[in-house]
Amino acid sequence: MNRKQRAEKVQSHLDKLYPSPSIPLNHSNHFTLLIAVLLSAQSTDKKVNELTPDLFRLASCPGTMKLLGQEKIYSIIKPLGLSRQKAKHIYLLSSLLIDNFSGQVPNDFNSLEMLPGVGHKTASVVMAQAFGIPTFPVDTHIHRLAQRWGLTNGMNVKQTEKDLKSLFPTNSWNKLHLQIIFYGREFCTARGCDGTKCHLCKALFPKRIKAFIAKKA
Repeated sequence: MNRKQRAEKVQSHLDKLYPSPSIPLNHSNHFTLLIAVLLSAQSTDKKVNELTPDLFRLASCPGTMKLLGQEKIYSIIKPLGLSRQKAKHIYLLSSLLIDNFSGQVPNDFNSLEMLPGVGHKTASVVMAQAFGIPTFPVDTHIHRLAQRWGLTNGMNVKQTEKDLKSLFPTNSWNKLHLQIIFYGREFCTARGCDGTKCHLCKALFPKRIKAFIAKKA
């Protein structure tokens, strides 16, 4: 089975399991989506969803977030990883959105990646889920699964993103990003599957008997 055939098998299986996946981060508009994605770095979506209702109840747009202030933001998101830095970034990006973008979340990569705390992966999620623009956000989890499934031999998430985009139809990228995340959480976890146990790993590599060691991003 070559790489393209493996990609087709992956897509077919994921479409059956997750035909209409929705983003797992709770949000009500483009701004709250941006903040939720920023907060999810080095934190679980579950933990982010536990904290953002209190934050978004007080501030759901750049103007009210700026008025809330950095210390108040920090006091709410304190249980999250890198909370001090994230609070600073949220405060500063809220100010920049007001000053440079009329309080609106921009819909282009260059503008998004200029915002404090917003890297390529965060910008990709916002572009995909807020604006419906085809992207393929790749984090360390998707990078790990793509390697296990023989879809990339990339040493970093940038190369993995490039490889995945070349394998799958453009109109499937946004959905596949979510489908792979859900499958990884449910069946092909970092510790629960070593490349030989879940349905896809066994179907793609039936003769693999040794644990697959993914290259870290």
